[in-house]
Amino acid sequence: MATITKGNVFEDIGFSAEEAERMALQVFLGEQIRTFIVRNKLTQAKAAAFFGIQQPKISKIMAENLDGMSIDYLVKLVAQTGGKFHYSFRQPRKLSKEQVNARIEAA
Repeated sequence: MATITKGNVFEDIGFSAEEAERMALQVFLGEQIRTFIVRNKLTQAKAAAFFGIQQPKISKIMAENLDGMSIDYLVKLVAQTGGKFHYSFRQPRKLSKEQVNARIEAA
């Protein structure tokens, strides 16, 4: 029976909340780059020339292998596409004093 995630799939498989959010953003950015390349019918060589990077990096992005690619690096590439960024962050509910203190004590 298939399980449907109720949030971040990376957190569902055991990553910390912070790492899961980082990974989800990394995947999102990679997908935006892949979409741009496909939509513009670029070969990997042409995409590499467009972004000013080596073709093996494009190959990794197209294969969804983003290991070693920072969020900053991917944002730089996405920005080169000429699209517009939309930022969204939903603040969590207020934490209880116990939750805050437990976090501080664990630090």
